[in-house]
Amino acid sequence: MDFKENNGDYDVGEIQVLEGMEAVRLRPGMYIGSTGARGLHHLIFEVVDNSIDEAVAGFCSCIEVVLNKDESVTIIDDGRGIPVGIHPKTGLPAVETVLTMLHAGGKFGGKGYRVSGGLHGVGVSVVNSLSEWLEVEVNRDNFVYFQKYCRGTAITSLEERGPVSAGCTGTKITFKPDPEIFEETEFNQETVIQRLRELSFLNKGLKILFKDDRTGQEFSFQYEGGIKDFVRYLNKNKGALHNPIYFSKEKEDIQVEIALQYTDGYVESMFSYANNIHTIDGGTHEAGFKSALTRAVNDYGRKYNLLKNGTSALSGEDIREGLTTVISIKVPEPQFEGQTKTKLGNTIVRSVVDSVVADGITTFLEENPAISRRLIEKIVTASRAREAARKARELTRRKTALESSTLPGKLADCSERNPAESEIYLVEGDSAGGSAKQGRERRFQAILPLRGKILNVEKARLDKILANEEIRALITALGTGISEDFDIAKARYHRIVIMSDADVDGSHIRTLLLTFFYRYMRQLIEHGYVYIAQPPLFQVSRGKAQHYVYNDAELEQLLKTIGRNGISIKRYKGLGEMNPEQLWETTMNPEKRTMLRVNLEDAIEADTVFSMLMGDQVEPRREFIQENALNVRNLDV
Repeated sequence: MDFKENNGDYDVGEIQVLEGMEAVRLRPGMYIGSTGARGLHHLIFEVVDNSIDEAVAGFCSCIEVVLNKDESVTIIDDGRGIPVGIHPKTGLPAVETVLTMLHAGGKFGGKGYRVSGGLHGVGVSVVNSLSEWLEVEVNRDNFVYFQKYCRGTAITSLEERGPVSAGCTGTKITFKPDPEIFEETEFNQETVIQRLRELSFLNKGLKILFKDDRTGQEFSFQYEGGIKDFVRYLNKNKGALHNPIYFSKEKEDIQVEIALQYTDGYVESMFSYANNIHTIDGGTHEAGFKSALTRAVNDYGRKYNLLKNGTSALSGEDIREGLTTVISIKVPEPQFEGQTKTKLGNTIVRSVVDSVVADGITTFLEENPAISRRLIEKIVTASRAREAARKARELTRRKTALESSTLPGKLADCSERNPAESEIYLVEGDSAGGSAKQGRERRFQAILPLRGKILNVEKARLDKILANEEIRALITALGTGISEDFDIAKARYHRIVIMSDADVDGSHIRTLLLTFFYRYMRQLIEHGYVYIAQPPLFQVSRGKAQHYVYNDAELEQLLKTIGRNGISIKRYKGLGEMNPEQLWETTMNPEKRTMLRVNLEDAIEADTVFSMLMGDQVEPRREFIQENALNVRNLDV
């Protein structure tokens, strides 16, 4: 990629130092969240965020990320280049100050960045500290500068490596994560791609290149439509009712961008960002959007006499049914609740977003009367369905912990009353349910047999969902309530285990249940309460000795070990073929079983995948299955 011409006042004086960083290697989790896969990929995103800040400031048009064969990663941008002059406070080159001292950067009090995603300013120095080695190359002031570090310490001085073309600027950082720190050091291509695509959507026109030298694959992301294209991407497997609505405005130094689009579905999808940081727990920007949208739609409905049949006002939940929204704000001094930056707290943001959204929505509704009337009709229908759902929901509530008669009759509950010690198996079919009930440990294991396939919640409103007998039994057994009544604190079990056959029907049932949890009880997944049982696929017998194996690769390895003479191999077609003792020994015994915990690593991809798998559009689903059929045995999240 080509470096571009230098602009702006970004010099040594903009780099301010607050404190040292001795504790980073001692307690890495405090800075990057974990030393597992999430923390590992966080290293890349910290460096990329610095390049994004240059782009937001108007000085960077292209970012390149390369996964190298030696498990290192390279990030290149065509920004202004990190300053290289001697810092007056540290006596070191500014680039070395930035890379070796915590809270050193152009984000603290200086004019280097008006808006920044790296609020704490620990990013690149922490990456350096947690890397086996790091190399930085800066194009600035018509010269190339180079320096190398080992585990956060400079092992060479800053070297001048010759001239470059006039006006050619930028920064190149290559680092290799330290295996002494991280549990694994192999980057996942899809994890990196998802975040880079997201950043490209959020920064209109910015070009982001991705290369994986391990596989030879290359991808390029650039969206001139910005978050309008983001909404289209989110709704690509849904039936959109109109083109995306988009408006943006800067008010009181806060930049507000909103894109939204209604679909013919019933699930709301909202993704909010502050300074490119995904605020998964919402905050004041989401609150401002919701209040303004509700007010504007109701005002329009009353003005044109569209709220009929005794409806005095439409609720926010009804108005947002089937709505996909992306909210992106840029604020000079963001206030995030907690170190994870998942909820925005700036009070002024709510009123600013409220004002921008109210004007934008009102203008759209007035200028598009045909679409507006169609949307109001959809919302009024949702309101009627919500009232029916409220009545149906009453049937699923468990009044008190003592009224066990409210629990479904087919639930074989456990005697343990501490949810943290209790688990429930959701078992496909009455036959397997019977074996599970006999084979379980009654003290802490509950069994709920499910008859057939539950309703596909992607295609149904809540009132229809709550009319489904199997789903009602499930909600009542779990105890959390649903929708407006959901309360994670009321969960009766902290391990909810989906146990289905290892065939196509079993995979479908598993996906139906996961879709239900994701759409209506997402906190169960976010808290790590949802698991998938791993029953064996084969029983291998030789004389009185029996072995259970869980996939074809394990079977082949076992046969190499014990030989192929005089053995009997049985492939289980379903859970019902195992007797209670076998089911306990292979799948339910905590000392021997294997279970997969369902994680929600990327809400955006989960949203699009569930919409694609369970929606009405056949072609995207066929393409997905064809692309992934050889990569996975069972289709799970």
